[in-house]
Amino acid sequence: MKYIVKLFPEITIKSKPVRKRFIQRLQSNLQVTLRRIDDDIRVSLFWDKLEVVLPEEKLEHAAAVCDCMSKSPGIQSFIEVVEYTLGTFHEAYEHAFDAYKEKIAGKTFKVRVKRSGKHEFKSIDLERYIGGGLLEHGESLGVDVRKPEVFVDLEVRDQKLFVFNRIYPGLGGYPLGTQEPVLSLISGGFDSVVSSYMTMRRGSKTHFLFFNLGGKAHEMGVEQVALHLWQQYGSCARVKFVSVPFSEVVGDILQNVHHSYMGVVLKRQMMRAAEKVADYMKIDALVTGESIAQVSSQTLPNLAVIDRSTTKVIIRPLITTDKQEIVDRTKALGCFDLVASIPEYCGVISDRPTTRAKLEKVEAEEENLDMDIIDRALEQVHTSRIDDIVKNLAAKAEIDILSKVSENQKIVDIRAPHEQEKKPLNMPGCEILITPFYELEAQMEHWSDEFEYLLYCEKGVMSQLHAHSLQEKGVLNVKVFRPQ
Repeated sequence: MKYIVKLFPEITIKSKPVRKRFIQRLQSNLQVTLRRIDDDIRVSLFWDKLEVVLPEEKLEHAAAVCDCMSKSPGIQSFIEVVEYTLGTFHEAYEHAFDAYKEKIAGKTFKVRVKRSGKHEFKSIDLERYIGGGLLEHGESLGVDVRKPEVFVDLEVRDQKLFVFNRIYPGLGGYPLGTQEPVLSLISGGFDSVVSSYMTMRRGSKTHFLFFNLGGKAHEMGVEQVALHLWQQYGSCARVKFVSVPFSEVVGDILQNVHHSYMGVVLKRQMMRAAEKVADYMKIDALVTGESIAQVSSQTLPNLAVIDRSTTKVIIRPLITTDKQEIVDRTKALGCFDLVASIPEYCGVISDRPTTRAKLEKVEAEEENLDMDIIDRALEQVHTSRIDDIVKNLAAKAEIDILSKVSENQKIVDIRAPHEQEKKPLNMPGCEILITPFYELEAQMEHWSDEFEYLLYCEKGVMSQLHAHSLQEKGVLNVKVFRPQ
C-alpha cells in the first residue's frame, strides 16, 4: 500500500534551499517513527511530496501508519493510493469503479487524472472514459465539473496507475526540528499542555521544565502528560524533562512579599530559574501558557513586568485564546482526562492581587527575598530524557511485568474511558476492574489482600508509573500486565 504525503502549504512557498531542508527533515522524522512500526516501511522524497510505502504483506500495520502520519508536524494531508500496472482504459475504469462506486452513490462527481511520462493519450481522454463508465454503471447523481461532491482522483506515472482511495487530514505546521529548540514551562494544566503542543507543531523541539510545588505525586502526573505529548506528537526528537524543586522559593515569597504582589513575583522567580536552565541547555526561548486576563497575573501590565525578569524570548502561543478553546484542544490531543486528574498547585494565592503591577514596586518587594534560594533549587534539579522516564522507574523499583493471569490475580484497566470504549480489553475467564488511572487512589481502598492486582494500559507506560507510585505507598500486591 502506498501513501502520498502532501506538504503543509507554508513549506511550499519557502525558498528552494529552505524547502529542501524542510522536506528532508520531514522524511527523516517519518523514517524514525515509522521504523518503530516496521523496518520495511519506505519513505521516499520528491520535490513536492513524500511517498510512504507499506509492503502488501504488512497491511496489518496500516492503521498504525496512518495514526503516526496524522500526528507528524509538517503534513497537510496524506492520500492512500492503490497501485496497478497501467493497462487499457477499461481496466483503469474497473479499478476506479471498485474504489469509488460507494463514494459516488447519490452524489455528483468529477474525474481528475494527473499524468506524467510519455503516453499515446491525454489526461482528458482517460477522464472522459472513466467518467462515462461511472455515470452509466454507478448510482450517482451525475457529473458536475464545477462543484462536485466527490472527486474521483487517479494518477498515471509512466506505466503505473494510482487510484486515490482515501484522503486523511494531517497536523499541518512545520516538521519537528526545522525551528530552534524551546523550553516549555509545563505545570500539567490545560494551558501549558496546549502551548507545548503548539510549539511542537510549529517545528520546535520542545523540552519540558517543571517547577515542583506538590511533591512526587505532582511530578509524576506532569511527567505522564509530557510523556503523552512527546509520544503522540514529537517522538522523532529526543527531549528532556527538567524538574526543579520550588517549594522553598514559594515559602520565601509567602513570608516576605506583600500579598497583592505574590503571583507576579512567583512568575518572575520562575523566569529567573528558567533562564538559567535554558542557558545551560543553550536555548533562547521560553514557552508559557499565559492568556491575556485569564487570571490576575496575566494582564498586560503584569506580563510586561514578568518579562523584565529575563533576557530570554517568552513565547505565549495562547495569548489571545479563550479558555474553552484551550480545554477543547486538550480533549482533541487525547489528554483531557490525564490533565484533569492532576491537582492544581497555585503556589501562592494572593488576596486582592494587583492587575497593574509597577516594576519599581515589584523590585522593592523582591529586595526582601533570598535570591540564593533559586541557586539552591537549581542544585537539586533533576534532568532526564523524556523517553527514559519508564527506565528510571524500573531502576528505582522492581515491578513485575506479567503476560499471564493466575486465579488469585485481577486485571485493573487504568486507561481513560474513551480508550476503553475504543478498544475494550477482552480476556475471557479473567476478572477485569475498570478503574481509570485518576480513580486508582479511591478504588484501591476496596482491594483485598487475597488478590494481586495487575495494572494494564495500552503501551505499559502509565501502568508502570502508577504501579511504582502505589508500591511507594506500601501497596505491595500490585504488578503490571502486558499481554503478549
